[in-house]
Amino acid sequence: EVASRYFRAGADKVSIGSDAVIAAENYIASGGKKPGTTSIETISQVYGVQAVVISIDPKRVYVDSPDGTDDKHTVVSLTDDQKGPNGEKYCWYQCTVKGGREARDICAVTVAKAAEALGAGEIMLNCIDMDGQCNGFDHALMKAVSEAVTIPVIASSGAGKESHFSDVFEATTVQAALAAGMFHRKEVEIMNVKKHMEACGIRARIISQE
Repeated sequence: EVASRYFRAGADKVSIGSDAVIAAENYIASGGKKPGTTSIETISQVYGVQAVVISIDPKRVYVDSPDGTDDKHTVVSLTDDQKGPNGEKYCWYQCTVKGGREARDICAVTVAKAAEALGAGEIMLNCIDMDGQCNGFDHALMKAVSEAVTIPVIASSGAGKESHFSDVFEATTVQAALAAGMFHRKEVEIMNVKKHMEACGIRARIISQE
């Protein structure tokens, strides 16, 4: 009902956050049964999967080794500059709800796969650890999720300069990348990002300003 008001107002897509995490938890707990009543399912059934974007807000849980970590969590290795506070070389990405205030015992990869199964058409993948840092996107997270699903993944959180965009496209299989702060603060112009990507052989939509 809420989504229908947005569509009637002209929206092409709606984003689902915390509700998607809860839906994924229930989907996994049921052994992969689709209830048919989740917001993901009901919206995609009426408006199409392309209309449903899942926003995932995970944070890192550092571990010393993949061994001993619950098998239900996808553990990734980290580069030296991304090690944990105690030198941990591995982590899994714990999903949060309620604007990041509440952590849930489910990883980003699991939520993404469940959301796709329930009818989501895109994943907007944030990273609480990288948000606002301007040090680039979390490649380990983006790679793990984009390789686990067949729907498009949009990289979010961490962009601070033009090269961060080309870096994430070259290092992962995400289909899109976004930034907010660096554009709002006028630190980088959108056109400069697009021109940089084109120079790197990555197609970008450039509209003539003539």
